[in-house]
Amino acid sequence: MTTDSTTSAATSGAPSRERDADRTRSYADWQRAVAGVLAKARRVNVSELPAQPETLLETTTYDGVTVAPLYTRADELGEPPLPGAFPFVRGRDAQRDVNVGWLVAQQFGHGERSAAAVNESILSALESGVSALRLSVGAGAVATSALADALAGVLLDLAPVTIDAGAEARAAAEALFALLDTREIAERESVRVGLGAGPLTDEFGARPGIGLAETVQLAQRATERTEQIRAITVDGTVFHDRGAADAQELGAAIAAGVAYVRALTAAGLSPQQALGQIEFRFAATDDQFETIAKFRAARTLWARVAQVCGAAESGAAPQHAVTSSAMMTQRDPWVNMLRTTLAAFGAGVGGADSVTVLPFDAALPADARTVSKSFSERMARNTQLLLLEESHLGRVLDPGAGSWFIESLTEQLGQTAWAFFQQIEASGGYDEALRSGLIAEAIARTHEQRAADIAHRRTAVTGVNEFPNLGEAALAGTGSVSSAGSHVVRYAADFEALRDRSDDHLAVTGARPRALLATLGSVAEHNARSTFAANLLASGGIDSVNPGPLDVAGIADAVAAAGKPAVAVICGSDKQYGALGTEAVAALRAAGVTHVVLAGPEKALAGATTDLPDGFVTARIDAVATLSGLLDILGVK
Repeated sequence: MTTDSTTSAATSGAPSRERDADRTRSYADWQRAVAGVLAKARRVNVSELPAQPETLLETTTYDGVTVAPLYTRADELGEPPLPGAFPFVRGRDAQRDVNVGWLVAQQFGHGERSAAAVNESILSALESGVSALRLSVGAGAVATSALADALAGVLLDLAPVTIDAGAEARAAAEALFALLDTREIAERESVRVGLGAGPLTDEFGARPGIGLAETVQLAQRATERTEQIRAITVDGTVFHDRGAADAQELGAAIAAGVAYVRALTAAGLSPQQALGQIEFRFAATDDQFETIAKFRAARTLWARVAQVCGAAESGAAPQHAVTSSAMMTQRDPWVNMLRTTLAAFGAGVGGADSVTVLPFDAALPADARTVSKSFSERMARNTQLLLLEESHLGRVLDPGAGSWFIESLTEQLGQTAWAFFQQIEASGGYDEALRSGLIAEAIARTHEQRAADIAHRRTAVTGVNEFPNLGEAALAGTGSVSSAGSHVVRYAADFEALRDRSDDHLAVTGARPRALLATLGSVAEHNARSTFAANLLASGGIDSVNPGPLDVAGIADAVAAAGKPAVAVICGSDKQYGALGTEAVAALRAAGVTHVVLAGPEKALAGATTDLPDGFVTARIDAVATLSGLLDILGVK
């Protein structure tokens, strides 16, 4: 019997070993193919590459998380529990209605004082697909005393409401409680309300808010009511808006959440009650996989906090996603529709309970918007409805589960965020980390790194530092405010400041600043670099004149035809530069050009000692600094 069992086991294990051997051979074949392509691209011998050449294709996020070019069964992690079970990585609610999916949220009342007008907008939106409300109340919005009028006709047991009242959160909560007391609601336990108090994150975002003591009192009041009321919103978007990477946003938000739990339990609430008073708001970006992993990781982090508190079953806090304000652009704002679509996709697939998509023109000043408010809001709303009702993304809970990449990214992001949370705790907790500047300094470093990547165009912002539309209408004003009213450090801001200078110049002179492209040789010889140069100049608001194929003799006429611009960019092949580069520089200066730039590296003119250009432009330059200097030379204030 022992012999037979051993033989049987050996026989059954043979196919498995063969499959493992096949996978190993396949991966080795892929590695060799990668090595061949990299060696050709880098013009080196395969032997000069690392033993694992695929590591050259790895990327690193701003959190320091490594993203591999290929994930295989070797990266497989243990299968996580089903949705609704600790640690809730796959979702907080196993019974979520797959016909509804996540809730489509929209903000109302910001900048509007008429309760009647806000109510009309709310009722219209509810009829058009909105299923959750965020209502701004107080300063610069609907008066607290008019909250009942703004919510007239809204079935509060069907449409969850979160209040955004800032410093008037206490008064708004009392008004909402009074409204609930006057309503006849059959099943009060089905009413879901967020009071939106968040003094800790409000402080970081420099937003007015109530104190922590008042927040604790609100939470105590909320626990006494029958409805599902959460008094506190931990708003992670304030960290994101200042430039935080995903793990930094999560770690700081979890630290703020822990500070609330400590305050609530110190006031006499049980851990279960304290955890039940907290919900989270996070930013969703156009990096769809990072966003998916972010919301999955966030749930595991908070579940771990609940577990340590002895209430693991209470660790499933609601998550509200808001598409990133920082990623929104003022230039070519229509591209924002693509960004918010990816963000909403990532948040929905990642398991967010509700999602708010910002209108595509949210970053624009009101006087620069070219479409009606109702149109941009409808487009934002329909973005989610298409994902839900046509793509059916809500039909499956956690569709990314099992993906080697998504599971690995979730794990790494969670570990990195937890490490940042521990760093905050080690410094004395959230309050101390806020006062000492630990959080702000860490986020500032990430912002500087991202800004450098965008300035050097290592990170593309379509319509801004890549493929800019210089022909679009000049903006009537500048500035950007997020949906919550806090200052936002937008990724595109530095390039858009250059475009603002160009717009001002256009308004004063009737023309944009202009540079000549000195295109040496045939189209085939200069096209690659002239296209690069034109795109670069346009990203700084500088128009370019391309006279077509030139030789040195034709440069003077080209300069004259272009109106004798102060700046010229020589574009051609390395061969043309070697033969005619310095002659072209001399000819341009003789024709009246004061600043000559060559599109290409300095080695293109190796050996030349006279008639050198004033600068070189390549893909590696700090484009913001270079373009700012060119605008100065062109007389743009």
